[in-house]
Amino acid sequence: MNQTEVTKEGLKHERPEREATTGVVAGRKQRRDTMVPPAKFQSYYGKPVINKPVWASPDIPGYLFLGGLAGASSLLGAGGQLTKRRGLARVSKAAAAAAGGLSLVALVHDLGRPARFLNMLRVFKVTSPMSVGSWLLSAYVPAAGLAALSEMTGAVPLLGTAASCGAAVLGPAVASYTAALISNTAVPAWHEGHKTMPFVFVASGASAAGGLAMAAAPLAESGPARRLGLAGGAVELALTKAMEHQMHPAVRKSYHEGKAKWLIRAAEALTAAGILGGFAAGRRSRLGAGISGACLVAGSACTRFGIFWAGEASALDPQATLTPQRERFEEKISFEKGAEVEELRG
Repeated sequence: MNQTEVTKEGLKHERPEREATTGVVAGRKQRRDTMVPPAKFQSYYGKPVINKPVWASPDIPGYLFLGGLAGASSLLGAGGQLTKRRGLARVSKAAAAAAGGLSLVALVHDLGRPARFLNMLRVFKVTSPMSVGSWLLSAYVPAAGLAALSEMTGAVPLLGTAASCGAAVLGPAVASYTAALISNTAVPAWHEGHKTMPFVFVASGASAAGGLAMAAAPLAESGPARRLGLAGGAVELALTKAMEHQMHPAVRKSYHEGKAKWLIRAAEALTAAGILGGFAAGRRSRLGAGISGACLVAGSACTRFGIFWAGEASALDPQATLTPQRERFEEKISFEKGAEVEELRG
């Protein structure tokens, strides 16, 4: 044993190299701050934290696009009838009826059986976007269909006018509720855009409706459609960028990877081309109006499909779910601690 003694003069009988010295390995001191690396918050084996959406493509992204096109077209059709632009009213009401019907078909096809859609009509739950949307479509599609039938045939004009007004009143809700439907989920790329996405969908629907009417309506009557399409496209571009900017970087990257990246880029290019073409030639040239309108419609569709695929990608990325939640939790803890300190000081 070591017989070292401690005296006033110091240590006696010290036998070096016989006792272990903490913090020393091979003649060098260990750095205690690097012995344990900082913990990283991640999922179990990197697996997704939430389940991938069961909604399928092209049913649901098509349903998102067609709903916006239908709702905005009803407004444009009612405006065309009010201002005696019969060609514009006819094209817009037909587009609203066709898009609304196809939107309902896409939803029922994704559900698998028509009975499942009917089951959703057994109750009306104002806090459920799916319940509200089901009732909206149930009321809107017959109204839009009757309005288009009356406009095409000239039959029952009073009933057709009432149906046009009803479809126009429901149109904004039909164009926007799908944004509330998908952003009311746990999918990061959808949920984090819940404040801006309804406005993006309304602007995108206006762009599609205006573009379709601009391409198909008589050139002399397409002025309101052209203005609606150009304004909707410009707002769509600006709000889509604003929506991405408001998202956490871990979520935002879902819009810049894979299918979503190319669809969002295509949407930007097509919408910008439609706006420029509409300004340059949409007023004077039938061909220019047709090409510009087609670009606006295609750009709106790419926006909806891009948002859908961004949601799919973010659901499979655990960091898109965990990182924003972890940071919000830490901010909440810091705020509560700061409030406690202030309370103690007070």
